[in-house]
Amino acid sequence: MIIKSADFVISNSDYRKCPQHSLPEYAFIGRSNVGKSSLINMLTGKNKLAMTSAKPGKTQLINHFLINENWYMVDLPGYGYAQTSKTSREKLRQIIEGYILHREHLTCLFVLIDSRHEAQTIDLEFMQWLGENGVAFAIVFTKQDKLSRRKLSENIELYRQKLLEQWEELPPVFVTSAAKKLGRDELLEFIGQYL
Repeated sequence: MIIKSADFVISNSDYRKCPQHSLPEYAFIGRSNVGKSSLINMLTGKNKLAMTSAKPGKTQLINHFLINENWYMVDLPGYGYAQTSKTSREKLRQIIEGYILHREHLTCLFVLIDSRHEAQTIDLEFMQWLGENGVAFAIVFTKQDKLSRRKLSENIELYRQKLLEQWEELPPVFVTSAAKKLGRDELLEFIGQYL
């Protein structure tokens, strides 16, 4: 798929205020600082479409971007950022769960995982929750360029083994690097097949 246009539409904190339309939505989520905004910018070819920050927890709202005028890319807040108040974490949880469970246009959720780290309990629990709620999702490993090919393969295989302790079969898996523009074609092709 070729992205010809990508435009910011709206930010809000409630799925009920999301754009009213009949188009499919592909949402991106992950722990804070996993590289969500960078990945969205890489996929769209627009460096400043989604706001990036070195500080975790930058995305606090549901951000809609209209792609090719026929589908939406959605940037969701990150989860698991401990350096915020309990009230803030609860508010973010409500924003995230409200969108994922009630947004009827959500076609696929891309769960971003930092490929440098071993399987994190918070990610495994989140994916388990998605499975229990029947949410279609794919796993996107980020920051591929930060590891040697051997270490990357080892980390992903360990992750797969951990997931297979709970899952009979795994969702689609992608490996990306926003910095090196790796995995872009594969992700866009996957979305294109859905469309």
